[in-house]
Amino acid sequence: MTLAGALGIVRATNTALDEVSRVSVATPALSPVSEGFENYLLVGSDSRAGADPTDADFESMGAEEANPSMRADTLIVIRVDKKNGSVSTMSVPRDLRVMMADNGRFGKVNAAYQRGADVLVRTLQSALNIPIHHYIEMDFSGFKDIVDAVGGVRICVDRASRDKSTGFFLGKRGCKMQNGTQALSYARSRHFEEKIDGRWQVDGTGDVGRGDRQRYFMSVLVKQAVRYLAEHPMKASEILSSFSSAVAVDDGLDLIDLARKLRPLANGAALSVALPVSSDMISGSFVFTLNNESKPVLDYFAGLGPLPAAPPS
Repeated sequence: MTLAGALGIVRATNTALDEVSRVSVATPALSPVSEGFENYLLVGSDSRAGADPTDADFESMGAEEANPSMRADTLIVIRVDKKNGSVSTMSVPRDLRVMMADNGRFGKVNAAYQRGADVLVRTLQSALNIPIHHYIEMDFSGFKDIVDAVGGVRICVDRASRDKSTGFFLGKRGCKMQNGTQALSYARSRHFEEKIDGRWQVDGTGDVGRGDRQRYFMSVLVKQAVRYLAEHPMKASEILSSFSSAVAVDDGLDLIDLARKLRPLANGAALSVALPVSSDMISGSFVFTLNNESKPVLDYFAGLGPLPAAPPS
């Protein structure tokens, strides 16, 4: 690579990073610095604003008019240990019952996002008793654009799998490269089915299993992005442009520093931790609630205790 080419990549990188939107409203709600660790809240938004009717997944995604209330479809807490650099991820079920930080009423956590990023951050910090130091938001179309920019992601399944609502389908056990629309149909799946003994059976893990799939998707996306950049350094501008247009972060987040800290996600060294919850019906609505087994996991994400020896997965 020539010096001019290298300088061009640096300039493109800086330009793309400067264009990343900032969610200023979330910043005052964030926790002050904690000794020894940092928690990042990754929010996947299901905003339909600007949804393209010609997109392959428009029918399952729906238009903004039909879905006017924006929800947080994906909630993942990423914990970075400042001492050893280890990374742990924990999905929060979107149907987790919590008390809203702004009005004291109970509801599902995904609805808190509709009330503002600051309300979501404060609601989660109170409900889980953990600090949130940084905020990262990505929308549906953003997932697709990033996946397509890095040439797709390789999704693996243990057996034939599908979701007729989102359009996801892999007809046999194994791995297959998926484009943005296909990968998103996997990550968004809420009616996941597997073919067992010749019959399609609904995944009984519900939102918990969905959280596992989302953490897996995030891991393979990061790995593919790192691999693709190493093989196609001149594509850095294109990839960073898709990233900058899809992501919004709090005012204090240094994206270069974040990329460095999340390297364990790219090499497979990050630990995926499930949040123990129980299912319930309250006022005719299905919800999840925290159970006794959640405390040691949340203590770890709060910096109050070690990682449980055998965390649920």
